[in-house]
Amino acid sequence: MSVECVLKNAAKLHGEGPHWDDVTNTLLYVDHYGKAIHRYNPETNADDKIVLDSTVGFVVPASKGGLIAGVGQCLVHVDWDTKKVTKLHQVDQGLETSFNDGKCDPQGRVWAGTWGPPKPNILDMKRIGSLYCLDKDGSLHKAEQGIGISNGLAWSSDGKSMYYIDSAPRQMYKYDFDPSTGKIENRSVVIDNSGKSVPEFGYPDGMTFDTKGNIWVAHFLSKKVMCHDPKTGEVLHSIEFPATRITSCCFGGKNLDELYVTSTDYEVPEEEMKEYPLSGSLFRVKGLGVKGYSANMYEGNVPA
Repeated sequence: MSVECVLKNAAKLHGEGPHWDDVTNTLLYVDHYGKAIHRYNPETNADDKIVLDSTVGFVVPASKGGLIAGVGQCLVHVDWDTKKVTKLHQVDQGLETSFNDGKCDPQGRVWAGTWGPPKPNILDMKRIGSLYCLDKDGSLHKAEQGIGISNGLAWSSDGKSMYYIDSAPRQMYKYDFDPSTGKIENRSVVIDNSGKSVPEFGYPDGMTFDTKGNIWVAHFLSKKVMCHDPKTGEVLHSIEFPATRITSCCFGGKNLDELYVTSTDYEVPEEEMKEYPLSGSLFRVKGLGVKGYSANMYEGNVPA
């Protein structure tokens, strides 16, 4: 196994939300506070970007063209070529929130959550965020509320379970998931890092499944991506990075056997940056011996 830095300090403020686009063999990711969507081509090492007018929480491709992104409190459609941005929905009006992580379920719905203003102590975050689902008919509904930091999303290979992370209480949840309706119910806690050492276990953040049925979770402030048994939460093994603030991960590469990992240098203290100068970089892990699934795309209609 090898860990390499493929783009040093890739996101100027806060790297998040990697999504491997196996149509173009490129990696999409966002710079949250840099208000940008990036597209990295590992063949050419080119890293292109579009800068938007507010924070960017996530980006996913739409099968009918363009990208769906969470920008500020809005879900938008972005045409990469023309740079046209079309607002689809605005949420949480009257609240000081913004979209954070998001992902598509196997049926092609977009799931994305919001969070409130950051606090120096993550445990002090106000629970004013919500989790939303953008259905294929373009309608939007709220699936959860009272969320501190809405983060990672993933679905089991049989499509009957949805996994979801709220980083503020340091927990990952499992829901029974109805593929036909998108309804979630019967929440249970799978990973609970509350009470555990932050330097060792961190705060669960972004995540992804491998084809063996295990789940890979970026643990913010721990320097690690950990592989967990999704039934018990047990840590099967972990990968350490030369940056403490690991944010998310996804499988990519032409064989989907490389793990791409984002990190942040947002408000990293000077002493920490001296010790971890690769904070905010994009990393790639090879030789894990496992593969991931092709990422899902939004299957709804998009603006012309």
